[in-house]
Amino acid sequence: MSSVKSMLAFSSGSLRTIQRKLFLAQTRVCPSWRTLFAPRRLWPNPGSGVLINGVRRSTSTAAQAEKGEDYFLKWLLLLIPVTTFGLGTWQVRRREWKLKLIEELKNLTTAEPVPLPNDLMELSSLEYRRVRVRGQYDHSKELYILPRSPVDPEREAREAGRLSSSTETGANVITPFYCTDLGITILVNRGYVPKDKIRPETRTKGQVADEVDVVGVVRLSEHRKPFVPHNNVELNRWHYRDLEVMAKVTGADPIFIDADFGSTVPGGPVGGQTRVTLRNEHMQYIITWYSLCAATSYMWYMKFVKRVIH
Repeated sequence: MSSVKSMLAFSSGSLRTIQRKLFLAQTRVCPSWRTLFAPRRLWPNPGSGVLINGVRRSTSTAAQAEKGEDYFLKWLLLLIPVTTFGLGTWQVRRREWKLKLIEELKNLTTAEPVPLPNDLMELSSLEYRRVRVRGQYDHSKELYILPRSPVDPEREAREAGRLSSSTETGANVITPFYCTDLGITILVNRGYVPKDKIRPETRTKGQVADEVDVVGVVRLSEHRKPFVPHNNVELNRWHYRDLEVMAKVTGADPIFIDADFGSTVPGGPVGGQTRVTLRNEHMQYIITWYSLCAATSYMWYMKFVKRVIH
C-alpha cells in the first residue's frame, strides 16, 4: 500500500514538473500571455474596413499623383503642335514679304531710266533704280571683282539653295566713266568676262574710246561677308564693292552703277550682271512646319483625347 502511494506521489510530481517546463517553453515562444489573450477589440477587425481603407487610401494617393503627372505632360506636349503651327504661319508671312520684295526689285530694274543725280544723299535711296548717263570710259584704271559667274536669272531661280551652281567663272570689269553732262567721274560695272578675257589686251575690240550712252542700275557699297576674302588693292583683286576705296584708287566719285545688257559693247564685257533673284525657300519651310504640326497633333489626340473617350 505504501509503495502504491509513493508511486502516485512520484507521478504527480513528475506531472507538475512537465507542466512547469511546458509553461516556460510557451512563454519563450509568445511575447506574453496578455498579448495572446487580449480582448478582440484591440486587434484590427477584418470586417471593420480599417485594412481595406488603408489600402484604398494608398491606391488613391498613387492614382492622384499619376493623374497630376499626366495632366502636366498633356499640356507640355501640346506646345509642340502649337509652336510648329506658329512657325508655319510665320513662314507664310515671310513668303508673302519676299515675293513682294522680289516684285519691287524687278519693277525698279525694268522701269524707265532717269537721269543720274549727282547728290550722294539722293543716290542712297535709289539702289536698283535704273539711270542713264553719257560719257567716256577710262580703260587704264579698270578694276576686277572676282571670281564671278555670269548672271542668268532663270537658271539662278532653278538652282536657288544648291551648294554649287554654275561652274563658269570670270570677273566683272569695273571702269571709271566720265559723265560729260554732269562733269563727274563714276564707276561702271561694264559686265562679265571669262577668265581668259580678263586682261584688256584680249578684248581690244570692246575697249571703246568714244562717248557712249549707258543705262544701268544704281548700286551701293557692300560690307564684307563672313568667309569672303579681303580686297587686295595692290594685285587689283576685288571681292566685294567697297566704294570708298575703289573711288580713292581710281580718282572717281563713290557712285556705282551696273550697266544693263543693252549697254554691252560688242567684243567687251557682257552687261546686265545685276542679281535681283532673291533666295526664296519659304514654301519648303511652310510644308515642313505644317507637316510637323499635323503629325504631332494627331499623336497628342491619340494619347490624351481618344484614350479618355474610350
